[in-house]
Amino acid sequence: MKKILVVVALIIFMTGCDTGNRVENTKELSNEINASKIKRVTNTQLIYSADAWGKKIAKIAEKALANELEKHPERAGEICQKLAEIPVVAALQKEYGVKVELLDMTDLKNPDLAPKERELLDAYLYSAKSKSVASDNLQQLSDTLLVYNVPVPVESIICKSCLPKDETPFAVWRLLFNKKDIIRKLDAKQLKD
Repeated sequence: MKKILVVVALIIFMTGCDTGNRVENTKELSNEINASKIKRVTNTQLIYSADAWGKKIAKIAEKALANELEKHPERAGEICQKLAEIPVVAALQKEYGVKVELLDMTDLKNPDLAPKERELLDAYLYSAKSKSVASDNLQQLSDTLLVYNVPVPVESIICKSCLPKDETPFAVWRLLFNKKDIIRKLDAKQLKD
């Protein structure tokens, strides 16, 4: 009788151990462990990473927004104002810890933007008016924030759909990075000196 009770107790104990959930969380746990490791990251490496990510994110976001505008041209104003509702953009924001925005002429007087950013927007507007090509830009806003800006080509569907009433249609991608999030996402083995 004791042997049967021991076997029954052992079976109950074994079935009580749920390893299925633990196996599913292994990748998340591994990512969290890697993110929390102490890393030595120089300012140059940080800026290089933010610049590379900015180029990549801006291209993907631009393509995703253009696809949404082609699918739903009647909702262009709403789509352009609510970028986070585009699944690809939302995934980028979550993956990289970046805030993705599309700025236009109305943001020249936006008090939420740093003075440095408003000056840069003014320079992008001047480039758009003079029909010259402006390049991307990475600025340090504070000890913890970096902003990556890249102008949207004037002939793009984004400028035509999101800013149809502007005499000089111009738009600029604004990607706001937190240095802490960049460092957490960096793989120490892949850092370039």
